[in-house]
Amino acid sequence: MSQSHALYIGGEWVKGEQSAQPNQNPSDLSDIIGHYDQASASQVKQAIEDARQGQKAWAETGLETRYSVLMAIGNELIARKDELGELLSREEGKPLAEGKGEVYRSGQFFHYYAAEVLRQIDDRVASVRPGVEIETRREPLGVVGVISPWNFPMATAVWKIAPALAFGNAVVFKPANLVPASAWALTEIISRQGLPAGTFNLVTGSGREAGEALITSPQVQAVTFTGSLEVGRRVAAATAANLVKCQLEMGSKNALIVLDDADLDVAVDAAFAGAYSGSGQKCTASSRLIVTDAVHDEFVARLTAKLAEAKVGPALADGTVIGPIASESQLAANRRWVDVALKEGATLAFGGEDVSAASEGYYMQPVLLADTTNDMAINRDEVFGPVACVIRVPDYETALTTLNDTNYGLTAGLVTRSLHWATDFKARAETGCVMVNLATAGTDYHVPFGGRKDSSFGPREQGRYAREFYTIVKTCYTKA
Repeated sequence: MSQSHALYIGGEWVKGEQSAQPNQNPSDLSDIIGHYDQASASQVKQAIEDARQGQKAWAETGLETRYSVLMAIGNELIARKDELGELLSREEGKPLAEGKGEVYRSGQFFHYYAAEVLRQIDDRVASVRPGVEIETRREPLGVVGVISPWNFPMATAVWKIAPALAFGNAVVFKPANLVPASAWALTEIISRQGLPAGTFNLVTGSGREAGEALITSPQVQAVTFTGSLEVGRRVAAATAANLVKCQLEMGSKNALIVLDDADLDVAVDAAFAGAYSGSGQKCTASSRLIVTDAVHDEFVARLTAKLAEAKVGPALADGTVIGPIASESQLAANRRWVDVALKEGATLAFGGEDVSAASEGYYMQPVLLADTTNDMAINRDEVFGPVACVIRVPDYETALTTLNDTNYGLTAGLVTRSLHWATDFKARAETGCVMVNLATAGTDYHVPFGGRKDSSFGPREQGRYAREFYTIVKTCYTKA
């Protein structure tokens, strides 16, 4: 695909007022997936106005129709998972199996929220006054601005879009400018479902112009954002100025604890999947590996051997376990972090070698750093790449203290055979998601997702908890 791909505003495909930008395959820099139009601030404003009109009609649409629309979108995503998974892997760089899995999961999100359409049951409450009846109702907010990240081009967008539509809202969707192809493909599917014009809008473009216009608009009722802490704070400030509801998923510095009694096969698999799947480009990645003395050396040796067997290569190539980094700037940042850690005294246990492949891309050998401490810069700030640091500790209490000693709090993991330590860990880990004998990366779609501290702000995403963000409560009193 080399043709230009338009915006979708008010039920029509519209040419962007800014110059179209190429979408480059990080596995093959000669492969331009397509050119994608860029929205101006005035076009975002128009999309918001059209969404305001479309939302009124969508909110009045019967529940079975809304259910059928969401089911149809989910059905098509699942039916086309191979085709769209390949497209996703081409533009983001994750191995093909992960790309297909992300599209399939996106379909499941639509199916789940289709069912939620039919489960919108309000409450009747007894009044303290005789003869008075009280009921609480949940109603749509209105227009929801959706800003999604580049590391999960479809799934993260969908787990925001699907509940927004399920609960009767309209959507103005601005995907990360690095990965517009998946967003455009999703929009093309949605555009054929007969939604009222303006109910769903796609405004590809830069954060500086399109994103800024969306988050500063007083005409949207809510903004949901996933991205960096720095940008998240900007979103929070901009939406607060207009008293716009805000939901943020931001940075992380997740840790996996491995105790003396751990099954080391389980520990190594959990560490590898958590730290290196998706090239480590996940907010749930376990970039800190906190290991007790008794098993430290064997754990490092086993994980190093597993890394040596992992094939780094093009996303679509057979046998690829770790794909390329998504962009040149991210690759450079990852390498800088490794250099900083080595200067601070870390030991390179694995990685650092150049990677050659059949095509030119942003490849990076996975890195394992040993002899690190929790106060090193690399263990304080998020590193969005295939880089993990081992921290040696004497015991469980020290491990837990180390795990909680961070400004972030998204996910945390523990590998142990002890029910005692597992129970204590679930109670005392200062994170929004806790995993025992599992990788920190990997969550289910029907339960709440989110973190604490600087990782999240606002109501939880996913599952039934999503209604807390995408609806507003009305309390109704009636005296017969």
